[in-house]
Amino acid sequence: MAEQAQTQPEPSKDELIGFHKGALNTLVAERNELFRIVQITESLIGAHIKELEALGVKIPTQSEEKKK
Repeated sequence: MAEQAQTQPEPSKDELIGFHKGALNTLVAERNELFRIVQITESLIGAHIKELEALGVKIPTQSEEKKK
C-alpha cells in the first residue's frame, strides 16, 4: 500500500484571526484565574503569619535572611 500525500487546505485569514482571538481569550481567562489563586494564597499566608506572630513566633523576612 503506497502512502498518499494528503494536503489540508490552508485556513482562511478569518479562520486564523478567530483561532488566535479565541486562544487569547482563553489565556487571559487562565491568567486572571491564576492571579485570583495567588491572591487567595497570599491572604492565607498572611493570616498564618499573623497568628504565628500572635503566638510569639518570629517569622524572618526575605531581607533578614539575605543579611545572614
